[in-house]
Amino acid sequence: MTVSDLSKILYLEVIDTTFSIDGILGAFAFTLSIPLILIGNGLGALVIRQLTVGNIERVQKYKYIKNGAMYSILGLGSVMIADGFGVHIPPWVSPLVTFTFLGFFFYKSKKEFERSEIVTSGNRLI
Repeated sequence: MTVSDLSKILYLEVIDTTFSIDGILGAFAFTLSIPLILIGNGLGALVIRQLTVGNIERVQKYKYIKNGAMYSILGLGSVMIADGFGVHIPPWVSPLVTFTFLGFFFYKSKKEFERSEIVTSGNRLI
C-alpha cells in the first residue's frame, strides 16, 4: 500500500465521518424516534460511502455543495433549538430548509462548473 492509497482511505474516512455527523443531526431534525434515526443513519452511511467512492470526481466538481450541507445543518439546528424552547414549527419546515439550502448551493455549483467549462473549452479553441 502506497502513501497515496493510505491518504485516499483516510480522506474517505474523514468524509464518511462528516456525513455521519450530518446524518445524525439531520435525522434528529426530521424525527425524534431512535429506531428511525438508527436505520436512517445506517442506510445513509452506506449510500454516502458508495456515492463517494464511485463518484469522487463528480462530487468534486460541485464545489459549493459542502457549503449547502453546512448551512442546511445550521438551519436544521436552528429549527431544533426553537422547538426546544417551545416555538411551534410545522413539520414541513425542516425538509423545506434542507432542500432550499442544498438546492441553492447545488445550483450555484452547477453554474460555476458550467462557467469553468466554457472558459476551459474557450482556451482549447485558441
